[in-house]
Amino acid sequence: MDLEAYKKQALQKQKEHKKFLEGLKKKPPKNLDYVVQETHEEVFEKIDCLQCANCCKTTGPLYTEKDIERISKHLRMKQADFEAKFLRVDEENDKVLQNLPCFFLNSDNTCSIYDVRPKACREYPHTDRKKIYQINHLMIKNTVICPAAFEFVESMMKNLNK
Repeated sequence: MDLEAYKKQALQKQKEHKKFLEGLKKKPPKNLDYVVQETHEEVFEKIDCLQCANCCKTTGPLYTEKDIERISKHLRMKQADFEAKFLRVDEENDKVLQNLPCFFLNSDNTCSIYDVRPKACREYPHTDRKKIYQINHLMIKNTVICPAAFEFVESMMKNLNK
């Protein structure tokens, strides 16, 4: 998977993608949630996250209190120790990873805490959400990081212009 080519393409198409997504916000088609779900499934039949893991290498998820509780319990650590070892508080006062790539990313691109991973990781790249237009700013950011997000927006443009 050529991540650089995806990134370059995503940056070139950013204006076009923004315009398309803003159009969805202004006038969402009646069947939008259905098309989103269909497109999401279509994209993930073609793209295997384990071939990429760019999200785990380049962006850190936000850790909620529930995430911290669940993961530290799984790792048999005190929550405070987990936070001290892996997390920091960012500019927006969110708890995020101290370092990237993610500490829990294995060399084969699998996740060592997959079953208890943060909510943000479970939902990424947010291509199966209802009312997708509510996260336009995030989707545009994700197209540059995630080949599946890029393919999703491209496919949505085709699927809604049929």
